[in-house]
Amino acid sequence: MSIGRIIETPDCVAEGVGWLCARHPEFAHAHALTGAPPLRRRPDGFAQLLSAIISQQVSTASAAAIWARMEGAGLVTPEAVCAAGEDGLRAVGLSRQKVRYAQALAGAGIDYDSLRDAPTEQVIRDLTAITGIGTWTAEIYAMFSLGRADVFAPGDLALQEAARMLFDLDTRPTDRALRQMAEAWSPWRSVAARLLWAYYRVAKDREGIR
Repeated sequence: MSIGRIIETPDCVAEGVGWLCARHPEFAHAHALTGAPPLRRRPDGFAQLLSAIISQQVSTASAAAIWARMEGAGLVTPEAVCAAGEDGLRAVGLSRQKVRYAQALAGAGIDYDSLRDAPTEQVIRDLTAITGIGTWTAEIYAMFSLGRADVFAPGDLALQEAARMLFDLDTRPTDRALRQMAEAWSPWRSVAARLLWAYYRVAKDREGIR
């Protein structure tokens, strides 16, 4: 099974934007307001996946503040997280639940290199088998750290709200409804997500993703 297109450069994003805008007037409207959406490529590996866990169910500002403290304390490797123990992780602002998730990730022994060549479905399946990693976290990792061009995160509240506004829906779409909507945006669903986050930032005057 192919891993599909990989987003490496702003030109890749621009290609996806052109494809989406040509087929969906709503995305053309969003793009006119937002300009080019950011690349948002990140490294892969333990630190990025831990950062995604930290971002779960908190504001982008809170997540950024906690992650800055973790970086300052050097808590960005499996060894450091294991050595810190619960007290050390709580001291930088992690909840008891997030402590448990961070420790589970540190002890999971993930082969991050092998994920680069694995089909997206397998990446999500392998990651969600680890305590504390849900579908949203796995999809964000596949999207930004692995650069997969055709991944979406329909459980993301900012994406749901952006879709409601952009497509003039009566209510915010559910995870399932937005996943079905996003099928029409394949093979550039990751770029559609970037456009929706950019639109959310303009419409709400705040960031929807860190």
